[in-house]
Amino acid sequence: MTKRALKRMAREGAYETGHYGDDAKVRRLPIDIRERGNAWNPLGHDGAPSNPERDQSYLKTIKPKSPGQAELMEAIDNKNLVMALGPAGTGKTYIAISKAVEALEAGTVSRIVLSRPAVEAGESIGYLPGDMEDKLAPYLRPLYDALTDRLSVKRMRALMAEGAIEIAPVGFMRGRTLNNAFVVIDEAQNCTYMQLKMLLTRLGWHSTMVVTGDPNQSDLLPGISGLADVADRFEAVSNIAVVRLADRDIVRHPLVAEMLGVL
Repeated sequence: MTKRALKRMAREGAYETGHYGDDAKVRRLPIDIRERGNAWNPLGHDGAPSNPERDQSYLKTIKPKSPGQAELMEAIDNKNLVMALGPAGTGKTYIAISKAVEALEAGTVSRIVLSRPAVEAGESIGYLPGDMEDKLAPYLRPLYDALTDRLSVKRMRALMAEGAIEIAPVGFMRGRTLNNAFVVIDEAQNCTYMQLKMLLTRLGWHSTMVVTGDPNQSDLLPGISGLADVADRFEAVSNIAVVRLADRDIVRHPLVAEMLGVL
């Protein structure tokens, strides 16, 4: 690098003279990002979270972060059948699985049964190799993620091997009676009315069932999803809790709530 080029870079602020030799190739940005008053910063302009109430610090013992989440957790503790409806990022699945693990560890149920429709989000990935568990693994990944967050991978695999945690496809639930179990039906907006009717009537003695979904994010053809219809009908049943979460309950990045407000 020539001396003329070095002098020009020093004038432009892209190279700090006095710190490096002539052969140095280390440069800094002309403008430090912290000097940009209008630049977006996930921690806010002063280094502190823009909204302290939305600080996503990790807690192993879950606590509600919004009124809607508090209502959902209370409903799960007091009702045998709970329907949790709301937009993405409100913690529906995570709370349901956390409560299921809590019940299993406390001995109030003997097993956890997780079910999720194998419906792709608008893009087909074709036929998958392997046995049933291998074929369903991509669809059930969100459930595995939540389980491994509440349990270690080793503990989860041990419980699955014992049958204490079961991943059941929607299509294989007919004819079963789920006694002494905590059942989570995830992504229920991708179930038809008849599928939901079949799933809901699997509830047995000493069991809790939580159905989660977002009626506005169905991957089925318009009018096929039965989640909204079933939830409306259950509003009149006193022993069933229907919890409707809103944008204010979103606990993912604050931009998620803003995006859902315009999309």
